[in-house]
Amino acid sequence: MKNFIQIFTILVLFIMISCAGSKSKGVSLQDRFNSGMGNLEKEKFLQAQSDFKYVVMRGTGSDLGDDAQYYLGEAFFRNKEYLLAVAEYEKLTRRMAFSPFVEDARFKICEAYRIESPKYYHDQEYTEKALERFQEFLDDFPNSNLNDEALASIESLREKLGLKLYETGILYMKLDEFESAKLTFQTLIDMYYDTDMIQFAYQGMVKALARNKQINEANAFLGKHKGMLVEFELYADAQKTIDKMKKVVSKDTN
Repeated sequence: MKNFIQIFTILVLFIMISCAGSKSKGVSLQDRFNSGMGNLEKEKFLQAQSDFKYVVMRGTGSDLGDDAQYYLGEAFFRNKEYLLAVAEYEKLTRRMAFSPFVEDARFKICEAYRIESPKYYHDQEYTEKALERFQEFLDDFPNSNLNDEALASIESLREKLGLKLYETGILYMKLDEFESAKLTFQTLIDMYYDTDMIQFAYQGMVKALARNKQINEANAFLGKHKGMLVEFELYADAQKTIDKMKKVVSKDTN
């Protein structure tokens, strides 16, 4: 009797496992894709990631697999896992160049790097990457409806890099490293001439030249950019620094 019960129990377990396996095999890729879309809409991003990974792995080379690759990136992006999203979007753009989602994936890569771009006083690796990707996007999709957003983002990111250079120049000034300050302000003038930091770069350059006892050069630079410095009420401060350093230089020569 005891043996009969054991055998019966084993048979029941075998049947249950077989049924579960059959049910699992009965789930189509389309069903799993639909599940992923439903989870994405419900903001169940981890479940959506699992669903789309399943379809990507088993649907390689199919339209459904290509679509799942894009939405896998979306599931990471919407879950604020931006660098993981970039990795999945990149797979789409590299392997599935004719996918209708390529343009949006390329823009989302730009956006991911923009979002990851930190405050100006931190390392700006992601800011540089975002700028590079936005420019590539504009070059490759000149008629995209997303170009206005791309241009606005480029402007904002360039302002951030300009601010970082300006603050670096000011730091050199505080450390009395006037040659380094001059180089920094000149880089700002050369590279970020179209940002709101340009007038401050002109002011900084005048003061760096003056503090470096290059009075004639400071006066010449001040005269060249007088109009902008007057407009932004920075002229008087720059002139004050020159006048102060004139006295120092005069005292040193006497």
